[in-house]
Amino acid sequence: MSYCEIGKRTEKEGTVLYTDEQAERFAVERGAKPRPKEIKNEIDERGAFVRQPNHFTAAFGEEEGQLKAESGRYHLLWAKGCHWSNRASIVRELLGLEDAISVNIVDSTGESNIYGWGFPDDENFEDPVLGIKFLSEAYYNADSGYEGRCTVPALVDVTTKKVVNNDYHRLTNYLEVAFKPFQSKDAPDIYPSELRKEIDEFNDWLFPNINNAHYRMAFCQSLTAYQEAYEDFFRAMDELEERLSRNRFLFGDYVTDSDIRFFVTLARWDTHYYRNLGPQQKRVVDYENIWAYARDLYEIPAFRNNTYFRDFSKGRGNKENLFADFNTRFVDQIPYEEYWSQPQSRKELSATPNEKFYR
Repeated sequence: MSYCEIGKRTEKEGTVLYTDEQAERFAVERGAKPRPKEIKNEIDERGAFVRQPNHFTAAFGEEEGQLKAESGRYHLLWAKGCHWSNRASIVRELLGLEDAISVNIVDSTGESNIYGWGFPDDENFEDPVLGIKFLSEAYYNADSGYEGRCTVPALVDVTTKKVVNNDYHRLTNYLEVAFKPFQSKDAPDIYPSELRKEIDEFNDWLFPNINNAHYRMAFCQSLTAYQEAYEDFFRAMDELEERLSRNRFLFGDYVTDSDIRFFVTLARWDTHYYRNLGPQQKRVVDYENIWAYARDLYEIPAFRNNTYFRDFSKGRGNKENLFADFNTRFVDQIPYEEYWSQPQSRKELSATPNEKFYR
């Protein structure tokens, strides 16, 4: 089955990626270029990681020059391990946009992933909607001179096969507002107009201190830059632990866009991100309020269905190696679903204990 058909949780075992030889042959055929490396192109003079800016940032709306929201015109590409794109996949399902926006999941290409994201799970290694073998093809269709990393989420116009938006900062907001006519009748309001200014300000704080903190630690090339990111993250976690001691969700009784952004980082910290970092002050499970809050969100089908713990936590080595990493040895034995489904009592903080959303 093509991942293009997936709206529910699916586990795939034994995924076979391209060989490097296949990837190179396909790249020559399709004009794909080697993927730029973060540690060569996105490190400043202090050794700090400075993430590349998003390239396709045209807004959706009704004003002149803005993109028009239409049902059936756009195709969302995302990756299981990428929390930037995981936000969009959660919002798409949560708002009932499955019929309006088609979807596919990209994965690595070749053993060394030289050419970036591709479609190893699809027939002929091609996206069945766009007919491309590499995500980069949709980028070059839109801008033949593009030289940055080809990232997800990527919203692609199916009529032109061009990326129209890869702005993870704002894409979920466009799905929440511009695509409202195509949402299900019972879709929640996770970006209420009276809170948008506060949500935007909070998200601007969340990005460097939580969402990008792992990458600031993982990609930096100096201990000074590492320590700065480390301190920013754990200071922010302490602040959020206190905030969630009073509120069921970040903005009170109801889930908002900000909760999705926090959740996707929490889901990866203890399961995947820790492998790129040094010793940590605490695990997510050591924060009483944050850990219970994350499990409260995981109860929501759109969160659970789009969180593939075993896929993004899979081992990187050989079990026969004496020094095989923890995930290589044990990932198949870890009951992620059981851990994340443990009971919690977050309802007690809410005036509407049986309802998690604005309607």
